[in-house]
Amino acid sequence: MTAHAFKYLSPAIIYLLAISAFSFTGWITWAPMIYTWILLPCLELLLRPDTKNMIAAEEDLAKANRWYDYMLYLIVPLQYGALLYFLLVMKQNNLLWWEIAGRIFTMGLLSGTFGINVGHELGHRVNKVEQSMAKLLLATSLYIHFFIEHNKGHHKHVATPQDPSSARYNEPVYLFYFRTIIFSYLSAWKIANEDSLKKNGSVFHFKNEMIQAHLLQMLLLLLIGFFFGSTITLYFLAAAFIGILLLETVNYIEHYGLQRKENNDGKFERTQPHHSWNSNHVLGRIMLFELSRHSDHHYLASRKYQVLKHHENAPQLPTGYPGSMILALFPPLWFYVMNRKIKQIQSTAA
Repeated sequence: MTAHAFKYLSPAIIYLLAISAFSFTGWITWAPMIYTWILLPCLELLLRPDTKNMIAAEEDLAKANRWYDYMLYLIVPLQYGALLYFLLVMKQNNLLWWEIAGRIFTMGLLSGTFGINVGHELGHRVNKVEQSMAKLLLATSLYIHFFIEHNKGHHKHVATPQDPSSARYNEPVYLFYFRTIIFSYLSAWKIANEDSLKKNGSVFHFKNEMIQAHLLQMLLLLLIGFFFGSTITLYFLAAAFIGILLLETVNYIEHYGLQRKENNDGKFERTQPHHSWNSNHVLGRIMLFELSRHSDHHYLASRKYQVLKHHENAPQLPTGYPGSMILALFPPLWFYVMNRKIKQIQSTAA
């Protein structure tokens, strides 16, 4: 493993803190949240963004280095191991309410950062095994339909009114949650039904991806309910919902207020780096396997995380993803910062 690849083991800090939160009581149950939402944002305010791109030779080596893939594959057993441990320890009878909340939020953090985020990366691969891993990871947030809508809907319609995952100008994140969760789900059904009708001749077919997704998620819920009971199942549902909100907050900051131009024929211009918000803040990049270099991801979705590039014309978030996500939770502050950036972009383009 090269030194460049080794840095992507650092998200294990969150995992180890999560295991500690599940193993002990007291303030340690909130340690992963303190690390993610206080320590990292503060450090990213002090550290300068890194805009450096790999040279061609370095990129070729990184593409050929399988360790970048192995680290993603390792997340699957680690995520399910953490989930099982969470379910087991939540049966303790001596937990205080705020310790229960700390562990639920911690599991939600794992579901968002490891489950959905790594599931997103693997979901863009063409290998069926990797795609299956993606769906298994997304199942820990009961959000497998993201695999369908994101790849076949979001990437096609991003930065247009047709995309439920692209936040509109002056749209508060709390209204965005309702719109994106509901309409992304409906969009996934529409996409899966059309695919099934085309490939299988019927919408009601076992190979319909949305039917498969619901069967897998129902099986997971039934297993949790059978072995751990209704209360623990509710804890799991709460953690899954937190994972979903983390994903949708990321979606919110990634495309807020940016739009592609509509051509005379009614179609939209090709997606370019300036249609997504980017962040080169190093800690957020590593923690989320370069997700924050989102401009290049939308420009070329097949590019693997380790070789994503900085583009000079990509609009930049004011700080890394953790800090920007916190800022988004306070709409007046978010609008004050981001609307000024959007107006600056528009005046430059005019």
